[in-house]
Amino acid sequence: MREIQVDLSKIQANYRQLKALVAPSEVMAVVKANAYGHGMHEVAQALEDISVDALGVADLEEAIALRAAGIKSRIMCWILSTEDDFEMAAEQQIELGISNLAVLESALAAGVKQIHIKVDTGLGRAGFPRSDWEQVFTKLSGMSIGLFSHLANTSEEDDRKQEQEFLAAVELAEKSGVKISQRHLAATAGALSYPSMRYDMVRVGIGLYGLNPWDDREFGEYGLQPAMRAVARVVNIKRVPAGQGVSYGYRYRTDKETTLALVPFGYSEGMPRIAVGAKVLIAGRQFEISGRVAMDQFVVDVGDHQIALGSEVVIFGDPAIGEPSADQLGASAGTINYEIVTRIGGRAKRVYL
Repeated sequence: MREIQVDLSKIQANYRQLKALVAPSEVMAVVKANAYGHGMHEVAQALEDISVDALGVADLEEAIALRAAGIKSRIMCWILSTEDDFEMAAEQQIELGISNLAVLESALAAGVKQIHIKVDTGLGRAGFPRSDWEQVFTKLSGMSIGLFSHLANTSEEDDRKQEQEFLAAVELAEKSGVKISQRHLAATAGALSYPSMRYDMVRVGIGLYGLNPWDDREFGEYGLQPAMRAVARVVNIKRVPAGQGVSYGYRYRTDKETTLALVPFGYSEGMPRIAVGAKVLIAGRQFEISGRVAMDQFVVDVGDHQIALGSEVVIFGDPAIGEPSADQLGASAGTINYEIVTRIGGRAKRVYL
């Protein structure tokens, strides 16, 4: 009655397309946060089957879980603390993205050789500030490391400033006797927008799953396909009079005699409770959700349209074939497609195509 359908062949096709778009740069496929809700193990295996350049996750726990599942590809993680098991990281050949001196010292003491140094070029999150660069690169003199940063995607002007900071870090590292094995700055938005910022590798997350990294730009020109569909089935239909209140707080009342369809997919499954104006597809037609989303269900006023019990309800999928998008659902709740797909699931059964 509720499913999250993930088409692994579309993820593979997206990866191949991204490789073609940014060639000759390598492409790291980011599978953190359960592969943006698509299933970390399943997606990683599908990508390993087509010889992925590298896989990216957030923390060491995710990386070790992939190794335990039999994934042999390169894996990098970049949110670390001194409490992490760096000896395990070294043993499992997991590459570490390091952002502070305490973690760097712990990793080196544990014998970690595969290090990427993250420099803060303006995002203000993780990464060594410029005041630490000389000390860090002096400590690593003679070593081969990766060097990376992350764009804020605020404006082209700001992104270009970050690129100049990144190049300054590259120059200082090389002057300090550090060999840089791989430079990577751009994620999906930067990789598609700025050829000059692709360097040796790009890290692609949201684009891998066929979703738009921008709020204000079209995405169809890149040939990437959404890989996830969230679907349910109509489980109740009833005719109601004008003036009927619908769901908690009567945020919606019918203005005429009409038909209400009940869909068993609520905020427990990741459907935003605050969504307003979200649309779903039933029997080839898009209808707006009526009233407040509840924990287990929501209601759709389908008017006089003939909807049968058991009819498929597409909550989001591929807009290229007339389905609502994760972008639209996110906008209805004042958020973005990233949050929609990473939170979706709950009791919904995951099906891999």
